[in-house]
Amino acid sequence: MVFSSVVFLFAFLPVVFLVYYALPSLRWKNLFLVLASLIFYAYGEPIYVLLMLLSSAVNYGLGLLVAGKGRAAKAALAVAVVVNLSVLCVFKYTGFILENVNLLFGVSIPVPSIDMPIGISFFTFQALSYVIDVYRGDVQPQKNYGKVLLYISFFPQLIAGPIVKYHDIEREIEDRKQTSEGVARGIRRFTMGLAKKVLISNTMGLAADYVFSLPGQGLNMPSTWIGAVSYALQIYYDFGGYSDMAIGLGEMFGFHFRENFQYPYYADSMQDFWRRWHISLSTWFKEYLYIPLGGNRKGAARTYINKIFVFFCTGLWHGAQWTFVIWGLIHGAFLILEDTVFPVKKCKIRWLRQIYAVVVAVLAFVVFRAESLSQAGLMFQMMFTGVEFTPENISNCVSILNPLYLATFFAALVGAMPIKKKLEQIRQLQGLSYGICMVLLVLCICRLSADAYNPFIYFRF
Repeated sequence: MVFSSVVFLFAFLPVVFLVYYALPSLRWKNLFLVLASLIFYAYGEPIYVLLMLLSSAVNYGLGLLVAGKGRAAKAALAVAVVVNLSVLCVFKYTGFILENVNLLFGVSIPVPSIDMPIGISFFTFQALSYVIDVYRGDVQPQKNYGKVLLYISFFPQLIAGPIVKYHDIEREIEDRKQTSEGVARGIRRFTMGLAKKVLISNTMGLAADYVFSLPGQGLNMPSTWIGAVSYALQIYYDFGGYSDMAIGLGEMFGFHFRENFQYPYYADSMQDFWRRWHISLSTWFKEYLYIPLGGNRKGAARTYINKIFVFFCTGLWHGAQWTFVIWGLIHGAFLILEDTVFPVKKCKIRWLRQIYAVVVAVLAFVVFRAESLSQAGLMFQMMFTGVEFTPENISNCVSILNPLYLATFFAALVGAMPIKKKLEQIRQLQGLSYGICMVLLVLCICRLSADAYNPFIYFRF
């Protein structure tokens, strides 16, 4: 596994920041960040750091080749697509493919056990987008391999995103400024992300794990809804928190990453939800898959096929399980429904549209979280028909709804609304926010020191 949170906070990050700050030139700073990023990844993946080095080297070379015109450039682009997707397929989907082949054809092909490199989906997509952007002429090919390696391996967003496109940080790789104000903002953003992860996501995750581990007779309508909503909040604050940490760390070193979440549970349609949820992934698929497939330019039927295919790939990107695929297809289906038979935007009451979007998102996340489609089916059954109340399932509900959970649940609901954006506009609160962050940092350290439960959901993607 990667660095423990305590080691990262008290050893790796302070040392890296202080050495980086002391280095005299940007060239040395970039070189040191590459070295630190490789050490960070190699700490948990000593073998697979070689895979990342090979991937970055191959894509660096292909980036030089696709910069030309004609058949050679097209051939190099095709090689880039095939190589990157093949690597992803081998490490992430070999077992899934063989298991389904065995089931479908009644054969017994041995299924190898392949450990998946952490963050392979993220750094593979980043590398592929670089080559495609060079081919399109959106960016110039980088002649310095070290700078391509820095782009692909930069440790703040290496293992769990967000997916950063080369053109977003090309200028800052070449020339950036590290200011005291930027460092302070970065520390504040990092601390807020850490608090989201440790204080909110972990608490919601304990409740969700408890419910999803219960047998059928231990479930009823209240407990399943508690588990479903808890997981929806867990995954939002887990990945949203990690994105905040990555953005904050980036700013500490002079980089500015784009926002990855914009209050998705405030959305008033599923289309709006995907403009707010995991923005770096949704824009990646839009730019490099949906639009090349024709987007919405080739008629309604082709548009709907494109959307379904994109969301099939979105689900599959998250993991080699049918639950992820079905989750993606659910979202694709609702986007099509909103374009056709269910024009939700015609409803003039915004809060009704918001309730609809949240309910669909929560129900879809049940499939996402479930270990199997049969478990998802059981959860759905109990969510809508589980009206039997026994001492066992009543006890399960009561055990979840302790004071810590209730206080955290309230904080999670408030944090999911765009209240923070309004508070940031009040200048007098700027200084106070730094003080609050220091308190949150102390609470996070205490929680991390005392609690072994600290899962990062998106590490496995």
